[in-house]
Amino acid sequence: MNGASSFLGFPDRLPQDTKPIAAVFGAGHGSTYAGKDSSGYALAADAIRAASQEDAGLIDHWDFDLGGPLFEEGAPCCVDLGNVPTRMEDNAGNRARIEATTRELLATGAVPILLGGDDSVVIPFLSGFADAGPIWIVQIDAHIDWRDTLHGERYGYSSPMRRASEMPHVAGIVQVGMRGIGSARRVEVEDALRFGSNLITARQVHADGVAAALRHIPEGAKVVITVDCDGLDPSMMPGVAAPSSGGLTYTQVIDIIAGVGTRGRLVGFDLVELFPPADIGGISALTASRLVVNAIGRIIRQR
Repeated sequence: MNGASSFLGFPDRLPQDTKPIAAVFGAGHGSTYAGKDSSGYALAADAIRAASQEDAGLIDHWDFDLGGPLFEEGAPCCVDLGNVPTRMEDNAGNRARIEATTRELLATGAVPILLGGDDSVVIPFLSGFADAGPIWIVQIDAHIDWRDTLHGERYGYSSPMRRASEMPHVAGIVQVGMRGIGSARRVEVEDALRFGSNLITARQVHADGVAAALRHIPEGAKVVITVDCDGLDPSMMPGVAAPSSGGLTYTQVIDIIAGVGTRGRLVGFDLVELFPPADIGGISALTASRLVVNAIGRIIRQR
């Protein structure tokens, strides 16, 4: 694998006989639509790593999101493996490499953390949990992503929750943050509800708090959180291709991450759809970095 400076300065390996608790890796491309250029998304993982350097020298300091330092017991126990080699339009090859990497990390006992890439990388990431299920999915997104096919492609960024619903190891889905208008038509919403997906709009979270989403997660469930950056309001996450007003706040998202770690067990995390060419002053990459830090902090604390 290859990559720029590592996330928070994590090493690419730990001392012999020491197993990482969490392992970060990037994937620039998943399944692109014919004629669509996804190269802007391929910049995301390294943009997040670069933004994390703001905190890299401070990880032994008090983190008020987590109620203590990130690593409460001393040395870092996480690794950054760089980026899976992907290329635009090598859809099947990209999916195979992302899924294989996810499976390999789970086999070591580490919690995989994927930095995308557009939302299509989520499909092979979730496929990699086939031997680690049953899992629940908590998706934070402005859109429900239930298209069966779009532009002739079944594995593109409009289809991850549809494909997830077909995976035998996926026990349930909670989707949080929907608002506005996207690719979903009435039939996709009906299909999602027929499957049993729990659709929690951004307005519901603003009105009732994150409990509106968390109450649907069974106690003790193994959960993978997938964060599409456009699930957050563009006032704090402007660097997305499809901004939509009224999104979740940073605090609401980290409260969902914390709540999942308390109610169930966080066994995987991905963050996708950061589009660095649209970022303003690097604020989106910095916010994305902090979301990943919160996920790692909860993974460490649930141990």
